[in-house]
Amino acid sequence: MKTIGHILEKEFIQIRRNRVMLPMMIVMPIVQLLILVHAATFEMKHIRMHILDLDKSGISRQIINKFKGSPFYEIINFTASDADAENDLLNNNADVILKIPSDFEKKLALENKAKVQIIINAINATTAGLINAYTSSILADYNKNLIAEWTNAPALLKSISIRTTYSFWYNPELNYSNFMVPGILVLLVTMIGVIMSSMNIVREKEIGTIEQINVTPIKKYQFIIGKLLPFWIIALFELGFGLFLGKILFNIPIVGNLGLLFAFASVYLLAILGIGLFISSVNNTQQQAMFISWFFMVIFILMSGLFTPVESMPQWAQYINIINPVAYFIEVTRMILLKGSGLADIKKHFVSIAVYAVIIINLAVFKYRKTN
Repeated sequence: MKTIGHILEKEFIQIRRNRVMLPMMIVMPIVQLLILVHAATFEMKHIRMHILDLDKSGISRQIINKFKGSPFYEIINFTASDADAENDLLNNNADVILKIPSDFEKKLALENKAKVQIIINAINATTAGLINAYTSSILADYNKNLIAEWTNAPALLKSISIRTTYSFWYNPELNYSNFMVPGILVLLVTMIGVIMSSMNIVREKEIGTIEQINVTPIKKYQFIIGKLLPFWIIALFELGFGLFLGKILFNIPIVGNLGLLFAFASVYLLAILGIGLFISSVNNTQQQAMFISWFFMVIFILMSGLFTPVESMPQWAQYINIINPVAYFIEVTRMILLKGSGLADIKKHFVSIAVYAVIIINLAVFKYRKTN
């Protein structure tokens, strides 16, 4: 233990003296939390609509007013020219065009049906799907009210309609920050663990101190523990600080047991730091270690469920995700903070990440070559 204590003392002195590493560990997580929570969102609040009203009737004005009254739409232009509307869409000035044909009210009166056209910029398929759903919902609601008005039977329509009420569990206000903050916390803790630890042993190789350590009687496991523990402690501190900021700035719910969350985080960090140390052991320069770390981090993050549900991925991707530790921690963090899940609910995740940690740390210890 005394030997490990001396290694720990050395590591903390190196971290304090490093002008790049310390700001990365302190400033980077805070910036990530403050910026990404607001930027990484699928909420649609400012849908830019170009209205092409060729009918200019009372009915068309009523439809336009429905969109004006919606908090999700921003009417950017009114024209009677197809070319102007398409030009706005092509130049990315508009997200959707609502085209009301010239004989819209007349057809509605004579034939009891008429068509409107919705043209959506679908470069981003997710955004286009949401715009289509919002727009279709508003038109359907207007259509329902119009039928009730023209048949003069609103009471009858009300009596036979199905009324749906909603109860949203775990996030009743549908606050997107409540969903994103736990994921961003996992991201910042993971970044510290993988990137910082992956450059640790490599830095010793570059400055030449690894040779001095190799000729000492320090055991391999003592060296690895001494290299791992400082970043393990720092990452847990960052998690606690991130939870504090999340509660103060975004009022995220903390329904479950924080002790259970930190217990899982402790095991998860062993796995993440093991990955970083393994990368550090098999590379000779910090640049190589950084590139390989980013390679794995990008894959882990994009497949973790941070932005898109794992369940919507292809089956082969879900099988690959079994070896993605980030996916386990994001799911567990959301379960504990938002649902109040207990140990029985996350037992499978706990066992999986513990096995992962044992395997990867043993690989890191085995791969580190020390000559006495």
